[in-house]
Amino acid sequence: MSTPAKIFPTWAFFSVVINGILMLAIALLILRQQGLTAFFGSAHTATPVKDNTQPQVTPTPKLGPHHKFTYPQWVDVLKKEAKVAAEKPPQNLSILAGDSLSLWFPAELLPEDRNWLNQGISGETSEGLLKRLDIFNRTQPHTIFVMIGINDLIRGASDETILENQRQIITSLQRVHPKAQIVVQSILPHGGEEATWERREKLLAIPNSRIRSLNQQLQNIATKANVKYLNLHPLFSNNLGYLRPEFSTDGLHLSPQGYLVWRSALQIYTQIEL
Repeated sequence: MSTPAKIFPTWAFFSVVINGILMLAIALLILRQQGLTAFFGSAHTATPVKDNTQPQVTPTPKLGPHHKFTYPQWVDVLKKEAKVAAEKPPQNLSILAGDSLSLWFPAELLPEDRNWLNQGISGETSEGLLKRLDIFNRTQPHTIFVMIGINDLIRGASDETILENQRQIITSLQRVHPKAQIVVQSILPHGGEEATWERREKLLAIPNSRIRSLNQQLQNIATKANVKYLNLHPLFSNNLGYLRPEFSTDGLHLSPQGYLVWRSALQIYTQIEL
């Protein structure tokens, strides 16, 4: 008796197709930034990114006095901003929840078809984010983008701890924001030997293969929880699996070019998937 053919779920098929389209679109963006689009023609997203192959933005975040805030001070600032968003709900609100990668996302590079509430804190961990999700409980977001985990790895947290915190974050967001689209984003790679971040040795102790494995498990968690998963890792990694130097300022944080790639991924993903 022949073995019955395995049925590939429809939702899984479309998820693969969507991710493939996203990878192709961002690959074209990367090629464009490198001046190679003469071979491919103009690459446009549904909501075009401004044609700035060399953005007139400083290569490091404009930190200002806020970069010296303590963690409690950051929490207080985010509470005030979330309170405003709750009292005067903006249309099509999207929330960035995460660490410094989200925090320093330049406001001028965020997709313009929605209103944004940035709830990132520098140095944040999955445990810290889980404990402060209630800050924006009263808001009415259309979409919540979560990126967290790299600081857990830097601080020596186990994979099991990181994944369990991610599960609890998803569960909490689903309970409090049942109408919101929740998008879990992958952990980005680091720059390896080319990193210049002040705690470079901490990065070198984290194999990027571990990050890839975590991302696979994170995708499985998102699928089981029926939330979206945005795999940014391939867009930012080179052929050795490390963070592409042109997309980073120090092997950990992102450059303007890196944020342009992230912006385009958000634009394309939301128009296709959400």
